[in-house]
Amino acid sequence: MKDLQEKIEKFNEERDWDQFHSPENLAKSISIEAGELLECFQWNNEYDLEEVKEELADVLNYCIQMANKLGVDPKQIVLDKMEKTAKKYPVEKAKGKSIKYNKL
Repeated sequence: MKDLQEKIEKFNEERDWDQFHSPENLAKSISIEAGELLECFQWNNEYDLEEVKEELADVLNYCIQMANKLGVDPKQIVLDKMEKTAKKYPVEKAKGKSIKYNKL
């Protein structure tokens, strides 16, 4: 993960793009790219895998850039969130169910 973060940072530094990457702009970009990812599935369950991979890469790229900008470790924040979610959705109550934790 660290290697990927460094490659993204170098890529942006070479192009002097960091000046545009405020947390607000990155959040907007994540949302925009997530919308483009959703568009791949707009009308049916058929999709172009290459197009999906490109849009997913854009979402991940901006998420990693935001983590870098905020000085947080993306791997750690995902693990922390999974731990928190595991407490809200214990296996014995949530397995195979899609309802919200407060209704389990």
